[in-house]
Amino acid sequence: MKYIEEFRERKLAQQIAANIAVEADSRRNYHFMEFCGGHTHAISRFGIVDLLPDNVHMIHGPGCPVCILPIGRIATAIQLAQTSNVILCSYGDLLRIPTNDGMSLLKAKAQGSDVRMVYSSTDALKIAQDNPQHQVVFFAIGFETTTPPTAVAIQQAQILGLKNFSVFCNHVLTPSAISHILQSPEVRELGLVSLDGFIGPAHVSVVIGSQPYEYFAEEFQKPVVIAGFEPLDVMQAVLMLIRQINSGRAEVENEFTRAVIPEGNVKAQSLVADVFELRRSYEWRGLGWVPYSALKIKSTYGDFDAERRFQISEFSIADNKACECGAILRGVKQPRDCKIFGTVCTPDNPIGSCMVSSEGACAAYYRYGRFRDKNHVTTENSCQQST
Repeated sequence: MKYIEEFRERKLAQQIAANIAVEADSRRNYHFMEFCGGHTHAISRFGIVDLLPDNVHMIHGPGCPVCILPIGRIATAIQLAQTSNVILCSYGDLLRIPTNDGMSLLKAKAQGSDVRMVYSSTDALKIAQDNPQHQVVFFAIGFETTTPPTAVAIQQAQILGLKNFSVFCNHVLTPSAISHILQSPEVRELGLVSLDGFIGPAHVSVVIGSQPYEYFAEEFQKPVVIAGFEPLDVMQAVLMLIRQINSGRAEVENEFTRAVIPEGNVKAQSLVADVFELRRSYEWRGLGWVPYSALKIKSTYGDFDAERRFQISEFSIADNKACECGAILRGVKQPRDCKIFGTVCTPDNPIGSCMVSSEGACAAYYRYGRFRDKNHVTTENSCQQST
């Protein structure tokens, strides 16, 4: 299998669904968290939940970099954009995240701030080269997937001797977040979230490999199956998790063998290690302050650290009280449990970041109609590519 259509083939989906139905023990429930927002969208887009037995439950995780960004960091970025002589460069989704007072980078741009959407860190670097009279700040976010390109941009800026380029770093780490979830009171003490296993992220695992997941598979006895983003990838991962649970195993397995190897991308890891180091703590929306869960720029590249250059200090801002984004990111609630979902909060008027991002759970539910109560449909009506 090497073409995308093969990973969306209906007959194979029917076969895997039949295997899941046979092997899922009707005497118990299975609760699996798909950490990555890409998996959340695949599950909603292709109707995968409708192919699973009623006792197999999927829980959304915090694997959406835009969604987990706390309001305080958004407010800081807006302040930077409003600073005289600054060009702030950002990925598109970030522009629309509102703060509690409704302000956003997009509104700051409308009010005259120089905010520019970019597709990569090298785009921001080019803007700095073309505008030597301005300070150019790249608003960097993302998990391990997007961190190496940011590292490359910083290295290139140093080689080029750019004095007007800096990075507002908000890169976060997947294994730390998963460990934090497993150690949370909602999982360990209160029992508000039942977790039997994880579908591990695809692109992140290409960079870090499968080895980093072995710790919490062993420590917390929770199986992990790394999966690709296509519907058959996700369904096969669910089947593999069920088989692990049924046999009493808690191991790291790799369904995404066409792209992920145990050691990951060693060159990318080396780039990141050269430029970044661990933060003692970082605030995640929904998770709070998580120790050693994010990166900061090393002092050797301190000239390109926007937090040093502009003397940025940490501060927290509470989420909108009506928004359940934090609980959704922890797996405590589903988007349909939010009172403002689909009414006040829509993609055209997002109140929370889970509705803003293309990887957000609320955006997926809204776009693909997964919030509607309905009976399970047959495999004849599911696992079709959306138009």
